[in-house]
Amino acid sequence: MVAAAPATHSERPGRQSAAVALGGEPALLDGSGALVLPERRTVVFADLHFEKGSAYAERGALLPPWDSAATLERMEAVLACHTPDRVVCLGDSFHDTGGGGRMAGPLAGRLRRLADRYDWIWIAGNHDPEIPEAAGGRAADRFRLGGLLFLHEPDEPGHEEGPGDPQICGHFHPKARIRAGPRRVTRPCFVGDHRLLILPSFGAYTGGLDIMNPAIAGLFPGDFTAWLISNGAVYAFPSNRTRFLPFES
Repeated sequence: MVAAAPATHSERPGRQSAAVALGGEPALLDGSGALVLPERRTVVFADLHFEKGSAYAERGALLPPWDSAATLERMEAVLACHTPDRVVCLGDSFHDTGGGGRMAGPLAGRLRRLADRYDWIWIAGNHDPEIPEAAGGRAADRFRLGGLLFLHEPDEPGHEEGPGDPQICGHFHPKARIRAGPRRVTRPCFVGDHRLLILPSFGAYTGGLDIMNPAIAGLFPGDFTAWLISNGAVYAFPSNRTRFLPFES
């Protein structure tokens, strides 16, 4: 089960983390957007989308080409803070199948050295069904750790592997909008219930999908919690006590 302790925030260097329990495993929803499993010495990232900028450039869209470097720098900071043994990337780590080839040599070497330092698992995503061999680590369609199942997209209801085991996924890039006084505030977020936790996208240029969109809302037939990230801190908003605003409002 994904059990929240929404009032509990523990100080981290430069960020805060909300404490939750995932299937009995203590976990931290980090203010960076990463998931940390301290007892498993594991850090989880979702939707890095390396080389999205260069993919758009090939189609004539002029975006600054620094997205991969910025994402990798943020990853390095999180890993230096939490010092894990294992890293799990939940798919769409590369924006497309050519992303590894477009990554500049020094940056690709930096990523490979990082992957070689840990037990690094690349989960296949819809953007990157095959992980570049040069990226290091090991590739998998899904990964199980204790009672937790890590995958890019959640299994269809009724077709879960190990029904009852919490699933940890990415893919949706969730964001939520709430009213804060006179203002409407939109932030990336974690969103989860007792069966499923969806991580926010970690990469640059990745945008986000409204948690009220049926693609996300339909995954949570009952109560859920959205943990919004703002200025490196995480704030819990249970659905039964929060009015989430649709993005068009």
